[in-house]
Amino acid sequence: MKNLYLILLLFIFLSGCRKDEDNVDELSSDPAIRFISLTPIEVINFKNSITLAIGYKDNNGDLGFDDPDEYALWVKDSRLDSADWYHVQPLAPIGKNLIIEGQLDIVLNSMFIIGNGNKELVSLSIKIIDREDHWSNIIHTPPITILKQQ
Repeated sequence: MKNLYLILLLFIFLSGCRKDEDNVDELSSDPAIRFISLTPIEVINFKNSITLAIGYKDNNGDLGFDDPDEYALWVKDSRLDSADWYHVQPLAPIGKNLIIEGQLDIVLNSMFIIGNGNKELVSLSIKIIDREDHWSNIIHTPPITILKQQ
């Protein structure tokens, strides 16, 4: 009787571990990013740089480029029509198909006021592209206040 309970328990355990083919999530080849932090959130016109921290996950490890003239990170200032591009070094060995996850810290040059006022608010939109031309989702920063130096 004891063996019967053991076999029944083992059967229940193994049936719970079986893959349900209808509900299997395929791993996306698109990278995913998330906002972590932005410091500082108030800067002086042409004076302070900003550090943006984003989290990334890529299911095939092809984020970043060897060639410093190839850009992977797209950062758009809400006040401007076009984005700035940044180089990202390979985040995993090239040619290896690995799931990678981590944090990128991006230092952005000093912000500046475009108009004639003493203060402007700006937010940034960010996305990343991998070596197979798969784009990530777009994330947005909280507002950054740019102050004119008095």
